[in-house]
Amino acid sequence: MRKIVISALIALAQLGTFVTAQAEDKPQVVNIGFQKANIFALLKYRGTLDSEFKKQDIDVRWVEFPAGPQMLEGLNVGSIDLAATGDAPPVFAQAAQADLVYLGHSPANPQTEAIVVPADSTIKSVKDLKGKRVALNKGSDVNYLLVTALEQAGLTYKDITPVYLPPADARAAFQRGAVDAWVIWDPYLAEVETTAHARLLKNAEGLVPHYTFFLASRKFADGHPETAKQVLNALSQLSTWANSHQADAAKILSGSTGLPVPIWQRALARMPFGAERMTPNVFNEQQALADKFTQIGLLPVKVNVSSATWARDKQ
Repeated sequence: MRKIVISALIALAQLGTFVTAQAEDKPQVVNIGFQKANIFALLKYRGTLDSEFKKQDIDVRWVEFPAGPQMLEGLNVGSIDLAATGDAPPVFAQAAQADLVYLGHSPANPQTEAIVVPADSTIKSVKDLKGKRVALNKGSDVNYLLVTALEQAGLTYKDITPVYLPPADARAAFQRGAVDAWVIWDPYLAEVETTAHARLLKNAEGLVPHYTFFLASRKFADGHPETAKQVLNALSQLSTWANSHQADAAKILSGSTGLPVPIWQRALARMPFGAERMTPNVFNEQQALADKFTQIGLLPVKVNVSSATWARDKQ
């Protein structure tokens, strides 16, 4: 009888621990960083995640950032729990000891970033960039595209003069002829193709995959894994909708960014949305990016990308 009572007490204690763990797994607030032109902006303005979490008494707080690096700094200091950025910002954050994890990634979308030149430029190939001034955002995804494209053409990063400018300033420099080429991503790529008639020199096809990564602080991802998984599921459902309703998605993103709907329609036509869990192959591709940035001196230290594997992906 005594053994039965003890067993019952142990079972109750274990049940209590389980219930407590389940209760702790649901945060009161989820803080999500977003940029005006990325998939989290689309999720924010559609309101589907807010509605779903409201049923669970979870509030969503949306925090806008101008670019990926600032967003991941916010992730590192705890002002946000989740973020979506391109390939490069996470490795720089890892180099700065940010305790983040990769929750998932979009499909590869190499057509959404490219090297462009003015329509009347004498530059006809990447090889012709030797000795030229090339505008780009330092340490961004397109930095990796440029390095890889130069290497394929038999050049090195030292063969060009990089002009490090954020997109708005680079656009102005490109327009007035202060730079010879510009390496940029959508929707800015679609805008300069449409309104300035920029000529495509080389996009990322066959060079680099170009992903969007869905990231979380390790504290949040490990402390609230089910909530993190729900966000990934919401991104997956949103992606299915956006891929089949590009006109509607273009209107939402036009309202978010101020760019005309036709520009967004052009960008979305080559921008597949999706949300997939990480795989060894994608980690390897991201490691190749990190190693290249270390090689050319943009990263001060070697980064082990897979150290940011989510605990759930280790099981």
